[in-house]
Amino acid sequence: MWIGWIEFDVLLGDVHSLKQKRAVVRPIIAELRRSTEASVAEVGAHDLHRRAELGVAVAGPSADRVTDVLDRAERLVAGHPEVTLLAARRRLRRADDD
Repeated sequence: MWIGWIEFDVLLGDVHSLKQKRAVVRPIIAELRRSTEASVAEVGAHDLHRRAELGVAVAGPSADRVTDVLDRAERLVAGHPEVTLLAARRRLRRADDD
């Protein structure tokens, strides 16, 4: 089994409150869940209005399958015009790696 995850650091557009931030971030999270069938959550920068950290995690039978899902997630986030992708950090591990 292979396990992979990717963390996105994104800059939000014209956002001036946490309520506006949620209105931008929630649809992105929902779309990531729907299109990747992975676990997705806001994992950091909770108190910042214009920044968000999103995490996507997936397990699969092969490294190729996991990498494909992570690639799809990165393209989706990068393609959203209301956010700017500042950084994407990913890891890929085999379940029996020590």
